[in-house]
Amino acid sequence: MVSVAIFSFVVTSVSGIFATSIKLQRRSVAYQQLLDQTSYLAEYMSKAVRMAKKDISGACTGAAKLNYSFSGQCLKFLNYKDQCQQFCLDSARMKDQNGDYLTSGDLSILSFSVDLSGQTQDDNIQPKTAISLDVQGKENLRLKIQTAVSQRNLDVRR
Repeated sequence: MVSVAIFSFVVTSVSGIFATSIKLQRRSVAYQQLLDQTSYLAEYMSKAVRMAKKDISGACTGAAKLNYSFSGQCLKFLNYKDQCQQFCLDSARMKDQNGDYLTSGDLSILSFSVDLSGQTQDDNIQPKTAISLDVQGKENLRLKIQTAVSQRNLDVRR
């Protein structure tokens, strides 16, 4: 009788430890996926924004001689190939100018904000863009990330 009780206690303890380790492993994998996808998104957007050019005509940004514009949850700029490029928050997912999603359906972007400085021709400040994302992944994990990028080309008056 005592041996059955000890055996039951050991089996229950081992089962509990095993279940807890599986739960922790699942959470760890979900957090790794959240970090991977958020890191990719931040790096991809940073590279594109860093390589932006001044929109002399204003056809892309909506105003002449503007480097970037942010309105309606869309960041717009002229890329190094003289093509209008944008990143927009659409239904809790980030997408580009082609309508392709940059994040998987497993992630939900809760907020996307951009702080622009030096984007106009009227100042003597090198254009800088600060991008902030609040992302939620599986297992209700949440990550806030912010990156600041300065335009690669010098902002000279034209």
